[in-house]
Amino acid sequence: MADNQLNGQQYMLLPEGSNRLRGRDAQSINIAVGYAVSTAIKTTLGPKGMDKMLMSEYGDVIITNDGATILEEMNVEHPTAKIMVDVAKNQDKEVGDGTTTAVIITGELLKAAGNLIDQSIHPTTIIKGYKMAADKAKDILKKHSTSLSIEEQDKLLKIALISMGSKNIGSEDTKKYLGKLAIQAITQVAEKNDKELRIDHDFIKLEKKEGGSVEDTEFINGVLIDKEVAHPGMPKILKNASIAILDVALEIEKTETDARIEITSPDQMQAFLAQEEKMLKDMVEKIAKTKANAIFVQKGIDDVAQHYLAKAGILAVRRVKKSDLEKLAKATGAKLVTSLDDLTQKDLGFAGNVEEKKIGGEQMVFVEKCKDPKSVTIFVRGSTQQVVNEVERSLNDVIGALSSAVEEGRYVIGGGSIEIDVANELRNYSSEVGGREQLAIQAFADALEIVPKTLAESAGMDPIDTIVQLRNKHKDKSSSVGVDVYRNTIADMEKLGVIEPCKVKEHAISSASETAEIILRIDDMISSKGKSPAGGAGGMPGGMGGQGMED
Repeated sequence: MADNQLNGQQYMLLPEGSNRLRGRDAQSINIAVGYAVSTAIKTTLGPKGMDKMLMSEYGDVIITNDGATILEEMNVEHPTAKIMVDVAKNQDKEVGDGTTTAVIITGELLKAAGNLIDQSIHPTTIIKGYKMAADKAKDILKKHSTSLSIEEQDKLLKIALISMGSKNIGSEDTKKYLGKLAIQAITQVAEKNDKELRIDHDFIKLEKKEGGSVEDTEFINGVLIDKEVAHPGMPKILKNASIAILDVALEIEKTETDARIEITSPDQMQAFLAQEEKMLKDMVEKIAKTKANAIFVQKGIDDVAQHYLAKAGILAVRRVKKSDLEKLAKATGAKLVTSLDDLTQKDLGFAGNVEEKKIGGEQMVFVEKCKDPKSVTIFVRGSTQQVVNEVERSLNDVIGALSSAVEEGRYVIGGGSIEIDVANELRNYSSEVGGREQLAIQAFADALEIVPKTLAESAGMDPIDTIVQLRNKHKDKSSSVGVDVYRNTIADMEKLGVIEPCKVKEHAISSASETAEIILRIDDMISSKGKSPAGGAGGMPGGMGGQGMED
């Protein structure tokens, strides 16, 4: 009776129309939704992964197999589905690649947890086992990893090709070409700090313009600004340019408060205009005095100032984004100046070539041939907007994968090989742990095998037979045998050059484990919007959340 009264009091706290799911019902819904999200993108994994076509409410079409992009564009409603989307976003942000892997492992961990809960194993026991398994898995990954340096360009190219393996962006030669551009970019911007390499992705700019072919994509040893030269009388090509970067308006600024100027005669009007012109002329003279012949300004440039700049032979580009100015500073060695009075010759940067070119019907300014620039640009081309966007997404993944490999300095064997090794060692570890937690650790090991299983499925192989064969090959000792999706068989992945950054695998396992733990802790879902916490069909478009737990 006391419990019933307590429940009644709890419901009285919620507004009318509220819904609530508790205990096993809440856990079942969350597990089903999480697994449905992972199933939705599972088929995109690997070189033979399938693409998804996504259409927005405005009619925009995206064709991609990039996990993070698919989940972001799916517009899911259920809170658990949103957590799964965050897994992909976080993976993409931190290491740039492995988004699909992270999400499908999360889905498998949730599915396995659901089976254990059905066997009356408490969620806190499962969570403890998952934490132990994730920590052990990281140690196993490090043990099976191989060291890598930025000088090993051949291995970096293999990592780049594996990252682009599933992307439909052209032939193998095209992918090699793009991979070399990405390697060139990260090598150029890499900075050594306390014996550690650091690569800031913000200083690798990806500028895109449809037109031409993917092979027309080029590396620019500097920065590309998507703006035109401010005045037709200014030079359009400069060799050995001295560059000033200004965060100041070359125009007469309006007063901050309302003001009225009374002019009673034409002479006063003429004097007023002459004074304005003199101020603008003085601004240009201050720039010319430093011998700068190219300026990039974040704010506006008055028409009169443009005229004087053109007469002085100075190329000027206005309303440049702050982020582009920062990239320019890193590329040319110029300092960002906020006052013309402070501008000196020491603040200027250098570029071997500054040129305005017409690309795809629009004018763009190329600042290139800089001396050891720490900011570079990859100018992405392609026949259509969809192709250009997919190439950009691919390069983002490649740059992330290469950066992760170089920064940590370690790689592992791909093709599902490392997952089998980790799974086998986790099973051995589970018998040492004992107790009910060992069941969770075994479930964690089984979940990792979703990677080779999915690769086998995408190649048209029997997933069960493939897993059995791989387990046998890896049974007694570490092996580099994995799934060869091109020949529909198992093969030595190391000989085939299938290698992946260790950091990408570590982060995918950590993210999957932590996300599964968060979802499994939920035993009460309250919705105050008059909607069911189950979100109808799992809160997923097209009723995806209603999919069953079976493959």
